[in-house]
Amino acid sequence: MPDGGNDCTAHILRDLVETVTAPASAVPARFSDLIAPFAPHGALVILTADVDGGHRRGAGDPAFVTGVSFLDLDERLRAQHPGSVRRERLDVAGEPVETLLVLSRNGALLALAAPIADAEGEQVVLDLWNIVSLRIQELADAAAPGYLRQARTSAGQRMEALAEVGEAYSTTLATVLAVLRSTALADGVARTKATALATEGLVDLRTSSDRARTTTEEPVTTAFARLRDDLRPVVDYRDIDVQLVEPPADGRPLPSEVAHGARAVVRGSILALAEDADVRRVRVQWDCDGTNLLIDIRDDGDGTVTAGGGPLALITDRVKALRGRIDIDATPGWGTDMSIVIPLDPPHAHGISPAAWSLGPRETDVLDLLAAGRRNRDIAGELGISENTVKFHVANVYRKLGVSSRAEATATYLERVHHSEADA
Repeated sequence: MPDGGNDCTAHILRDLVETVTAPASAVPARFSDLIAPFAPHGALVILTADVDGGHRRGAGDPAFVTGVSFLDLDERLRAQHPGSVRRERLDVAGEPVETLLVLSRNGALLALAAPIADAEGEQVVLDLWNIVSLRIQELADAAAPGYLRQARTSAGQRMEALAEVGEAYSTTLATVLAVLRSTALADGVARTKATALATEGLVDLRTSSDRARTTTEEPVTTAFARLRDDLRPVVDYRDIDVQLVEPPADGRPLPSEVAHGARAVVRGSILALAEDADVRRVRVQWDCDGTNLLIDIRDDGDGTVTAGGGPLALITDRVKALRGRIDIDATPGWGTDMSIVIPLDPPHAHGISPAAWSLGPRETDVLDLLAAGRRNRDIAGELGISENTVKFHVANVYRKLGVSSRAEATATYLERVHHSEADA
């Protein structure tokens, strides 16, 4: 632990101020420098539980930053209690790495590689992380909502989780084929060994698939519990009573970007309503009708809040970016009632193909289904063509759109959907 009395404290506070005022992209490196005197480490990774889709950022040794599994981090985040610290060995590119896992009160995970710290140093890191993670959440809440349109079908964490499942599948398949083709093994021995490997691989794949599913979806009750934790720092220092009405336990799981976006909408709405000095109580209720997430927010204020501008303008934009609808009923003297509907499924807009893309009818069909998250096999079955033909059309779509991946094609497509709807 560093010493030096007031000078040391002043230095720490200056570094903390620089960290929380830095742009989001610079926060990992600044925070790494801030905590280095208390917990020297080789690298750090930040997994934020906010509306930016659960993005991972890091600083330090690239082998750790890029090598630690997203699914491992997400699994630890879900298993650990907010506001706690634990040590664990994580697999990084096949090697175990001693890691300090620090989970803030608002659900953001910090992973330090090869840390050197005692209990006092770990507590300092947790205290500083609780402050910085709130700033990260604030930056996400204030961000332009356009990314939410893309996140409906191309959330970064979803793509990464599914990629890890795909890698597991490829590894299992390659191993089994290598055994079957081996000239060093008798046929019977090769078949027995291949069967054992395939069985073990299927178990691992099922585990990875389940983990990927929990990464891309959240039970509605879990999402609401995270909202409850999110709101504690929002209301702790405000003279306002927030009443939360639990959603039904059997409600449909929420896509991760819907869960993140909905929490940001509620947080922002409460902050906006709290600006009215007459508001003393806010009631928040979530429900799910199987197709939509239904959010109702009402206050006991003077009923002068409007959606056209002011503090609720960004909230309205976020809801629209999630393909949702917001209705605000403000009655002077009786308070404000906000009704929000957010669809759980991604958009299935068809036939939106600008002439500049020069897509043929079949290419347009393929792009529609690709943007809806369908795999090549599903697209082939729906259009009655072979998978090789689908791959041919997908390659042409990439070339004409000027993109190189499904995520980029989806983002380009959804941006066109948004502009077309705005023009209409």
